[in-house]
Amino acid sequence: MNHTPLALDAITTRLDVATLDAASQAAAAAFVAAGTATNTVRSYRSALAYWAAWLQGRYGIRLGDGPLPATVAVQFIVDHMARPTEAGTWEYALPLALDAALVAAGVKHRAGPLTLNTVSHRLAVLASWHRVRDWEAPTDAVAVRTLLRQARKAQVRQDVEVRRKTAMTVEPLQALLATCTDGLRGVRDRALLLLAWSSGGRRRSEVVGLQVTDVRLLDADTWLVALGATKTNTTGTRREKPLRGEAAQALAAWLAAAPVSTGPLFRRLHRGGRVGTTALTGDHIARMVQRRARLAGLAGDWAAHSLRSGFVTEAGRQGVPLGEVMAMTEHRGVGTVMGYFQTGSLLASRASTLLAAMPEPDGPSPT
Repeated sequence: MNHTPLALDAITTRLDVATLDAASQAAAAAFVAAGTATNTVRSYRSALAYWAAWLQGRYGIRLGDGPLPATVAVQFIVDHMARPTEAGTWEYALPLALDAALVAAGVKHRAGPLTLNTVSHRLAVLASWHRVRDWEAPTDAVAVRTLLRQARKAQVRQDVEVRRKTAMTVEPLQALLATCTDGLRGVRDRALLLLAWSSGGRRRSEVVGLQVTDVRLLDADTWLVALGATKTNTTGTRREKPLRGEAAQALAAWLAAAPVSTGPLFRRLHRGGRVGTTALTGDHIARMVQRRARLAGLAGDWAAHSLRSGFVTEAGRQGVPLGEVMAMTEHRGVGTVMGYFQTGSLLASRASTLLAAMPEPDGPSPT
């Protein structure tokens, strides 16, 4: 086969094989942003904004001028994680004036130390930011990893609890559903809660991304919910999760109340009971869960993630095999799901009721 040779002389701009030009860097960044979940992009931007402000205030340098050394990551940990003193108090190294300035700039919610989870997340974001620039990440240094590990142990030994949202098992879920008596809003919220929980503890980003065409009726008591690209499955291959019983009935009731054939499945509502055209956001779902938990009088730290952790906990409680649970939730690693699953399975374990299983003594105990 004959090929027409390239007119190389017509190419006016030659690229450097060792670097990317600005346009190519922007195109690559656009691919990364488009392939990353919206909530993840938002959290990364927030973390990088904080890094930029902290570096400016602490060192007088700009984020992006070059790779950061491990000493900066060590200082970040020391500045932001409270440590116990011999006097029994907790202190951290971030200067009070800088702390106040970060709050005033809007990159920090409140003055004071950060939680272990927040510090770990911001270090992870810094590492990713370095790697996409082909720089060595300061967090890879042994000193940084050792300090973070020891800081975690110190907080555990001082009974500082790693914050985790309350898992919504069956009982609190039913309590939330009992508040869904407020007309069309209640019909929508009931369907959303049951779909998110029963289809495998769906993330809020997955729920708000569902379209009407993503659900289909299989039989009188079963719907199938199709998922596309998610946080843990980026192939885009559609996977269907079953929705049965009470959850299937709630979805049918919502579709009957808001008869639409295309567009977002769960939508905003307007005054007068009018169904809107725009989808709910992840923040809407988080606030809805918290609001209904308050209406139900439930104590705990409730959030949208409570539906996901609660599904796993309840599955362990009812003895569902871990493989079946992960097939529904689509967790990639056993480690992430195991903590919730073990909590649920231990609730139903005979090992937790050994005293109750002991036979009653025949007569009064000797004195």
